[in-house]
Amino acid sequence: MASAGLRKELDCSICLSLYTDPVTLRCGHNFCRGCIDQVLNTQEGSGVYFCLECREEFRERPVLQRNITLRNVVEDFLSTHREDAIICCTYCIHSPVPAVRSCLMCEASFCDQHLRVHSKGPEHVLTEPSTDLKKRKCPVHKKVLEYYCTEDSACICVSCSLAGKHRGHRVEMLDEASEKKKKKLKDVLQKLTTKREKTEERVQSLEERRRKAQEKASGEAERVTALFIDIRGRLHNLEKKILSKISRQDEQRSRSLSYLICKLEIKKDELSRKMRHIEELCKMSDPLTVLQDPDTGDLCDPEEGGGDEESGGHGGGDEDTGGDDGGDEDTGGDDGGDEDTGGDDGGDWGLELISHTLHTILDFIKGVNVAFYVQDPVDILLDVNTASNNILISDDLKTIVWAEIRQNRPYTAERFQDYPQVMSSSRFTSGRHYWDAEIGETGVWRVGVCYPSIARRGWQSLIGNNNKSWGLCIDQLHDDHCLVLHDSREIDIPQQMYSDTLRIYVDYEAGQLSFYELRDPIRHLYTVAATFTEPLHFALCVYF
Repeated sequence: MASAGLRKELDCSICLSLYTDPVTLRCGHNFCRGCIDQVLNTQEGSGVYFCLECREEFRERPVLQRNITLRNVVEDFLSTHREDAIICCTYCIHSPVPAVRSCLMCEASFCDQHLRVHSKGPEHVLTEPSTDLKKRKCPVHKKVLEYYCTEDSACICVSCSLAGKHRGHRVEMLDEASEKKKKKLKDVLQKLTTKREKTEERVQSLEERRRKAQEKASGEAERVTALFIDIRGRLHNLEKKILSKISRQDEQRSRSLSYLICKLEIKKDELSRKMRHIEELCKMSDPLTVLQDPDTGDLCDPEEGGGDEESGGHGGGDEDTGGDDGGDEDTGGDDGGDEDTGGDDGGDWGLELISHTLHTILDFIKGVNVAFYVQDPVDILLDVNTASNNILISDDLKTIVWAEIRQNRPYTAERFQDYPQVMSSSRFTSGRHYWDAEIGETGVWRVGVCYPSIARRGWQSLIGNNNKSWGLCIDQLHDDHCLVLHDSREIDIPQQMYSDTLRIYVDYEAGQLSFYELRDPIRHLYTVAATFTEPLHFALCVYF
């Protein structure tokens, strides 16, 4: 009963047979992959997908997840079912009796009783009980397969060897051929095992590299976030301070100008009063009254005494203005102390300097955005066709290692012959680009760019030894000494390298090639000025 129940659970509800490559829908129900694919193809025309078991609907065609556990259960069930199957004696018709041997010649199985009367001839080959006896006999001559033809890789009978199409071929006994094949398979298995181990090591290495890269990126993100928080805080405080200074200066100037305006208004009223009085005297007809008016006894021509007096008054006003400034200084002293007052005297110059500094910072930020696009580095793939036979290239075409044993890459006009270096498969003829290169802990490294017309043989084929390439050389064998190289000219970089990651930045139109050391903070090493006339490839070299 338990076996029957399990057998029922292992049947697909569509084909009603044992699961074949079982898959699971999101709702948890299982089907054969082929069965559910046909159903989904049918549902695709209606635009609605649903499970045949629970009728749950899906907006998009559901993803089929392979059910490995269920597949293993089905295989175990089939294996157990085959092992439990009893092969019965061919001649025990009325009551099935388990067979003890099978005859390849007779293609029949025998119990103990019928085996006693079975022919003992040598052509009657007995084996363990089996239901698949025809496969062990020659389909042409109906004889037992006893030999193996090494030329045709086929199991044959004696007639095939003597008179059939395998006549004259080299043959071996089945056991002997089987042992030889097992030996070869063991050798293949050993090689595959070794290859798998190396692959696993490579996977672990890449996973470790990915983990470190993620940790590094996380740390850099945290540092950048903290730096920008600090910058925003400082800018906010500076903004408040500058606005407060502008407000105080505006208030002080406003008070000074209000005081001057008030004085001038009083003077204007006095002049208006005199003008009205003079106008009244001019309207009088009595000469005596006009001449004896006490208020105009000392009245002079405005262009002479009065004008000078008013002019002096205005001069006094200017002096008052200066006095007002001084008064404002006192006021400023009352508001914020002598220190703020002193700052206000040179306030205009200070604000202009701050404004200039802020615009400089803004221009720098814009420059950084232009230079690096605020995006990831270019993904560089190396061109194996240019790789010399002194280096190994990883499967992902992104890493090289110096090889002690020369590789057997064929000679081509593209391949570097004398130095362990390689070019990228991609190239560019315009725009701004940058990529990062992580160098090893030992050796001499050269990274940079080159034209496709660079020489491939001789001393001048090395990066930086010609006018077709530009490179940065890091000599880790001699205290990480750095050189910028072009056309065999060397430019020494006095700073020592502390990071193992470099950034190469190219502005093709501007003719600039810059090298940076990726550390905290990023350090500019050198910028080369050039006029690029051909497409540029990334180039990399390593040797010991």
